[in-house]
Amino acid sequence: MSARKHIVLSSDHAAIDLRRAIAYHIAAKGYEVSDIGPTTTESTPYPQHGAAAAKRVASGDCDLGIVVCGTGQGIMMAANKVAGIRCGVCADTFSARMIRQHNDANMLALGARVIGEGLALEVVDAFLGAEFEGGRHATRVDMIKALEA
Repeated sequence: MSARKHIVLSSDHAAIDLRRAIAYHIAAKGYEVSDIGPTTTESTPYPQHGAAAAKRVASGDCDLGIVVCGTGQGIMMAANKVAGIRCGVCADTFSARMIRQHNDANMLALGARVIGEGLALEVVDAFLGAEFEGGRHATRVDMIKALEA
Protein backbone atom coordinates (compact mmCIF):
# COMPACT_ATOMS: atom_id res chain seq x y z
CA MET A 1 0.00 0.00 0.00
CA SER A 2 1.64 3.20 -1.15
CA ALA A 3 -0.29 5.94 0.68
CA ARG A 4 -2.46 5.34 3.69
CA LYS A 5 -6.02 5.24 2.40
CA HIS A 6 -9.10 6.25 4.35
CA ILE A 7 -11.89 3.67 3.99
CA VAL A 8 -15.49 4.21 5.07
CA LEU A 9 -17.56 1.17 6.07
CA SER A 10 -21.29 0.86 6.55
CA SER A 11 -23.92 -1.87 6.57
CA ASP A 12 -27.46 -2.65 7.49
CA HIS A 13 -28.45 -4.73 10.51
CA ALA A 14 -27.94 -8.03 8.64
CA ALA A 15 -24.24 -7.42 8.10
CA ILE A 16 -22.88 -5.89 11.29
CA ASP A 17 -20.64 -8.84 12.15
CA LEU A 18 -19.04 -9.02 8.71
CA ARG A 19 -18.59 -5.23 8.59
CA ARG A 20 -16.82 -5.28 11.95
CA ALA A 21 -14.56 -8.15 10.82
CA ILE A 22 -13.65 -6.15 7.71
CA ALA A 23 -12.98 -3.02 9.78
CA TYR A 24 -10.64 -4.92 12.09
CA HIS A 25 -8.92 -6.65 9.16
CA ILE A 26 -8.18 -3.51 7.17
CA ALA A 27 -7.21 -1.44 10.21
CA ALA A 28 -4.64 -4.14 11.02
CA LYS A 29 -3.24 -3.64 7.50
CA GLY A 30 -2.73 0.07 8.13
CA TYR A 31 -5.80 1.60 6.51
CA GLU A 32 -7.56 4.45 8.26
CA VAL A 33 -11.11 3.23 8.93
CA SER A 34 -14.34 5.15 9.47
CA ASP A 35 -16.99 2.64 10.53
CA ILE A 36 -20.24 4.58 10.41
CA GLY A 37 -22.50 1.83 11.70
CA PRO A 38 -25.09 0.82 12.59
CA THR A 39 -24.18 -0.49 16.03
CA THR A 40 -27.27 -2.57 16.90
CA THR A 41 -29.05 -5.43 15.17
CA GLU A 42 -32.35 -3.54 15.23
CA SER A 43 -33.79 -3.50 11.71
CA THR A 44 -32.50 -0.56 9.72
CA PRO A 45 -32.88 0.31 6.02
CA TYR A 46 -29.87 -0.37 3.84
CA PRO A 47 -30.48 2.62 1.50
CA GLN A 48 -29.62 5.14 4.20
CA HIS A 49 -26.41 3.32 5.10
CA GLY A 50 -25.29 2.85 1.49
CA ALA A 51 -25.96 6.50 0.73
CA ALA A 52 -24.20 7.72 3.89
CA ALA A 53 -21.01 5.86 3.00
CA ALA A 54 -21.23 6.91 -0.65
CA LYS A 55 -21.53 10.58 0.31
CA ARG A 56 -18.32 10.28 2.34
CA VAL A 57 -16.50 8.90 -0.72
CA ALA A 58 -18.06 11.32 -3.20
CA SER A 59 -17.11 14.30 -1.01
CA GLY A 60 -13.48 13.19 -0.85
CA ASP A 61 -13.64 12.70 2.92
CA CYS A 62 -12.78 9.02 2.33
CA ASP A 63 -10.81 7.45 -0.50
CA LEU A 64 -12.87 4.29 -0.88
CA GLY A 65 -15.93 2.67 0.66
CA ILE A 66 -17.10 -0.81 1.57
CA VAL A 67 -20.78 -1.46 2.19
CA VAL A 68 -22.48 -4.67 3.28
CA CYS A 69 -26.06 -5.88 3.47
CA GLY A 70 -27.68 -9.32 3.16
CA THR A 71 -26.98 -9.73 -0.56
CA GLY A 72 -24.90 -6.63 -1.26
CA GLN A 73 -27.29 -5.73 -4.06
CA GLY A 74 -29.59 -3.25 -2.33
CA ILE A 75 -26.87 -1.30 -0.57
CA MET A 76 -24.89 -1.18 -3.84
CA MET A 77 -27.90 0.23 -5.69
CA ALA A 78 -28.33 2.93 -3.04
CA ALA A 79 -24.63 3.84 -3.12
CA ASN A 80 -24.68 4.12 -6.90
CA LYS A 81 -27.41 6.76 -6.74
CA VAL A 82 -24.85 9.20 -5.30
CA ALA A 83 -23.11 11.15 -8.07
CA GLY A 84 -19.49 10.12 -8.52
CA ILE A 85 -19.88 6.64 -7.08
CA ARG A 86 -19.00 3.47 -8.94
CA CYS A 87 -19.86 0.56 -6.65
CA GLY A 88 -19.96 -3.11 -7.55
CA VAL A 89 -21.03 -6.24 -5.71
CA CYS A 90 -18.32 -8.90 -5.65
CA ALA A 91 -18.13 -12.42 -4.28
CA ASP A 92 -14.79 -13.32 -5.86
CA THR A 93 -11.32 -11.80 -5.96
CA PHE A 94 -11.10 -11.54 -9.76
CA SER A 95 -14.17 -9.30 -9.98
CA ALA A 96 -12.96 -7.21 -7.03
CA ARG A 97 -9.64 -6.54 -8.78
CA MET A 98 -11.29 -5.85 -12.13
CA ILE A 99 -13.80 -3.30 -10.84
CA ARG A 100 -10.86 -1.27 -9.52
CA GLN A 101 -8.50 -1.84 -12.46
CA HIS A 102 -10.99 -1.43 -15.33
CA ASN A 103 -13.94 0.52 -13.87
CA ASP A 104 -12.18 2.73 -11.31
CA ALA A 105 -14.72 1.56 -8.72
CA ASN A 106 -14.52 3.58 -5.54
CA MET A 107 -16.83 1.37 -3.52
CA LEU A 108 -17.24 -2.36 -2.95
CA ALA A 109 -20.45 -4.05 -1.85
CA LEU A 110 -20.62 -7.47 -0.23
CA GLY A 111 -23.48 -9.77 0.73
CA ALA A 112 -23.15 -11.07 4.28
CA ARG A 113 -25.68 -13.83 3.54
CA VAL A 114 -23.86 -14.74 0.33
CA ILE A 115 -20.16 -14.80 1.16
CA GLY A 116 -18.32 -16.23 4.16
CA GLU A 117 -15.99 -14.11 6.26
CA GLY A 118 -12.77 -15.69 5.00
CA LEU A 119 -13.58 -15.13 1.34
CA ALA A 120 -15.01 -11.68 2.09
CA LEU A 121 -11.67 -10.61 3.55
CA GLU A 122 -9.85 -11.93 0.46
CA VAL A 123 -12.26 -9.99 -1.77
CA VAL A 124 -11.64 -6.84 0.27
CA ASP A 125 -7.87 -7.33 -0.02
CA ALA A 126 -8.16 -7.77 -3.79
CA PHE A 127 -10.27 -4.61 -4.10
CA LEU A 128 -8.04 -2.48 -1.90
CA GLY A 129 -4.85 -3.83 -3.45
CA ALA A 130 -5.81 -2.98 -7.03
CA GLU A 131 -5.40 0.38 -8.76
CA PHE A 132 -7.13 1.88 -11.78
CA GLU A 133 -5.16 1.12 -14.95
CA GLY A 134 -6.37 4.13 -16.94
CA GLY A 135 -5.59 3.96 -20.66
CA ARG A 136 -8.45 2.58 -22.75
CA HIS A 137 -10.40 2.04 -19.53
CA ALA A 138 -10.40 5.78 -18.77
CA THR A 139 -12.49 6.46 -21.87
CA ARG A 140 -15.11 3.98 -20.69
CA VAL A 141 -15.14 5.34 -17.15
CA ASP A 142 -15.60 8.81 -18.63
CA MET A 143 -18.62 7.47 -20.49
CA ILE A 144 -20.06 6.19 -17.20
CA LYS A 145 -19.42 9.56 -15.57
CA ALA A 146 -21.18 11.31 -18.47
CA LEU A 147 -24.36 9.37 -17.69
CA GLU A 148 -24.62 11.35 -14.44
CA ALA A 149 -24.56 14.71 -16.23
